[in-house]
Amino acid sequence: WIGFLKWQLRTISVDQLPEPILHAYGTIKHQDALLEYDSMEMLRDESGTPLSRWDGETMKRHPITGEDIPDPDATTELYRYVNPRRAEWPPVEFIVGNPPFIGGKDMRAELGDGYAEAAWKVRKDVPGGADFVMHFWDEAATRLLAKPPKNAKGENPLRRFGFITTNSITQTFSRRVVERHMNAKLPLSLVYAIPDHPWLKASDKAAVRIAMTVAVRGERQGKLAEVVRESGLNSDTPEVKLEVNEGKITSKLTLGADLHSMLPLIATAKMCFQGFKPYGEAFFIDRSVAERFASGDAELLKKHFRKYATGRDLNHRLRNRHTIDFHGLSLDKVRDGFPDAYKHLLERAKPYRAFVKMDYRRDNWWLYGQPSTVMRDALDGLVEYIATAETASHRIFQILPDDIAPDQMVRVIASKSKALLTALSSRLHIIFSFAAGGWMGAGNDPRYVHTTTFDPFPFPVLTDAQSAKLDQLGERLDAFRKERLTKHDFLTMTDMYNVLERYRELDAKADVAPLSEKELDIAKAAQITVLKEMHDDIDAQVFVAYGWEDLGKRLIGKPGATTPSPHKSEDQEAAEEELLVRLVALNQDRAAEEKRGLVRWLRPDYQKPRLAHKVKGQDDLAIELVEAGVVEERAWPAKDLDQIRALRDLLHEAEAPLPADALATLFKGRTTPKRKARVADVLETLVATGAVRGDETGYFLPR
Repeated sequence: WIGFLKWQLRTISVDQLPEPILHAYGTIKHQDALLEYDSMEMLRDESGTPLSRWDGETMKRHPITGEDIPDPDATTELYRYVNPRRAEWPPVEFIVGNPPFIGGKDMRAELGDGYAEAAWKVRKDVPGGADFVMHFWDEAATRLLAKPPKNAKGENPLRRFGFITTNSITQTFSRRVVERHMNAKLPLSLVYAIPDHPWLKASDKAAVRIAMTVAVRGERQGKLAEVVRESGLNSDTPEVKLEVNEGKITSKLTLGADLHSMLPLIATAKMCFQGFKPYGEAFFIDRSVAERFASGDAELLKKHFRKYATGRDLNHRLRNRHTIDFHGLSLDKVRDGFPDAYKHLLERAKPYRAFVKMDYRRDNWWLYGQPSTVMRDALDGLVEYIATAETASHRIFQILPDDIAPDQMVRVIASKSKALLTALSSRLHIIFSFAAGGWMGAGNDPRYVHTTTFDPFPFPVLTDAQSAKLDQLGERLDAFRKERLTKHDFLTMTDMYNVLERYRELDAKADVAPLSEKELDIAKAAQITVLKEMHDDIDAQVFVAYGWEDLGKRLIGKPGATTPSPHKSEDQEAAEEELLVRLVALNQDRAAEEKRGLVRWLRPDYQKPRLAHKVKGQDDLAIELVEAGVVEERAWPAKDLDQIRALRDLLHEAEAPLPADALATLFKGRTTPKRKARVADVLETLVATGAVRGDETGYFLPR
């Protein structure tokens, strides 16, 4: 119908168009597409005065500080939607739409508290962080998968639906809406998708990238169209060239490895966190103010007025910025112990917090907006930890000392292990993070969303020698980069890795310009060839740790080690896809191991006391293995050589690595401490001779 009207406009004069343009065919309704409700009630306090909130825009000068603060007189009324429910849609064969582009975190401000809360109440399966367009997507998907009532005649008339959304549909909260329907008992499939397309003629607005999705019932293959060239976007003759491939389209709007099937692992639980959320500029001060508030006490400076690192700081270099953190202190203790800091927060933080809807933030205006107690517990006792910026053009992990507080745009890994830093910095993990994470902003920079990039990631099982080697590589990388930044004030972390990637492109003989004079200066100051060698060594050792040297040969040294690259060969792209397939399979193996009681802890001394209740006991594991027929129970031999053979036979039969205690219980008779000790001794001998690999978390035969 739209096409027919556009054809008429192009082929006949406007005065010849039939009237009315739109006919009442019974399928067009003028209504709210998402909600129906009985009425809107203005919210009032006990005295009957209408409730309102700050309009979110109007500011005024503070009479003492002279700084801009929210104007309490600029308000908008608050309403409650009475009996909200899903809006009725007419029965149709197709649904198409281009819903409003409003981020999940902006729904309250754009639509009002009452409407946003009504929308979330009506569609409880749409996460609060999901973009507004996903409420429309969810409604269409629900209708597509709905079964007609038993007394209804015929079948569900809806055949498929398609939407234009922002490209953030692939990010965590929005993607969960798609995943839920793709994983339903009666699933839907995407039969056409464009994950990232420019929004045309938007020169007067912020740059927007959109996605398109078309869904049908059942398990189906689809066509994925990706932009390979675009030009003239702000003209009347834009050109966007698409390349189309076929296969199973995942919720990430990609083909290939089904990353959404990966499961979070116990081994990585309680290890990666979003940084602090101070909620208010008043909590940020420079060093001179921090030292004054701490009265020159170094311990107080470190505890309550620490340095502060944002994602920008990690991507470039740390600024002279500190933060006020009174976690654990009552208002009286802050007022009595830190009078200058108290006055600062009273004048600058409290006026903002007075208008906040969340009770905790409003009532605890001298504290961070979120206590982050779990992360604080994980970092307690660590002198340093691993961190990476949530959004960055290059995925870079680095070590931060404990006197630096991480911002909410930083992802924190609660470990000081340099071996873990090396594994995270490897091409293997970074390729996975690009595929499993999200994308942010007009620059389409990769996001590190720890629930999808860290929690399900199966880290390598290391021998002592491999652990020592990776530890050495991580120590060297972190020290080298810090030394370069300290020596050259003009260098930034992003500068270094921009030029490193250019070196890789030139090595790959990509069709790119030679290094500019500025890039040559950066390369010299950063000693880029040394940095490149370090990363190649890291990649090589981590591929060896996984036993995937075949993929290493195809990927090491190629473009795209820390940032997505357009300069990839077909073989490199195929190798990266194979890598993702293997990681998905390894995640499934690890999840199965954890169900049997074997957990490959990243930081056992911290994780076990907090997560041991989720792990099956060793005796239960042994009984289950025998009952399932995975291994056969046998007598414990008397002779040393027979004991060695018996343990090797057990490990050969087992489908997964087994701890020493579990192996000891798989022999007939009572499992005594003496037998456990002997089994452990034999296993250590087998490890020393290279016949068996593993440690106390599990042993296995090299295959």
